[in-house]
Amino acid sequence: MIFMQVLFLEKDNRLLNKPLAYIIEDDRDAITIFRDTMEMANYTTEVADDGAVAQKRLAEIVPALILLDLHMPNVSGDELLQQIRADDRLAKSRVVVITADGLLGEKLMYQDEFVLLKPVSFLQLRELAEKFYPE
Repeated sequence: MIFMQVLFLEKDNRLLNKPLAYIIEDDRDAITIFRDTMEMANYTTEVADDGAVAQKRLAEIVPALILLDLHMPNVSGDELLQQIRADDRLAKSRVVVITADGLLGEKLMYQDEFVLLKPVSFLQLRELAEKFYPE
């Protein structure tokens, strides 16, 4: 009986400690899709709709997954990506760059970044969330 209780406690603890998906996006419709998809994939979510807010918050958290729009107000997504890559705390955070700019997306793919071109479908995002879910 004690063994079963320990197993249930471990399972409950994993459910309570869901990985964080940090969504850096300024388009309200995209935020809704991204948030809903990540939550359905068992992530907790946090959203920044301003690059400066995201920059400050990234100094405080360590998300498992970061969805990053490149065209953000106040601090660009490109600048945020450089900050993320320079921060050792975020070395294990998976970053998915989301952009409507095909040329910029192609450039980033050559820099070993995972890139999705807008519009992003629910199915694409769900598969990605499952693929990047931490063990």
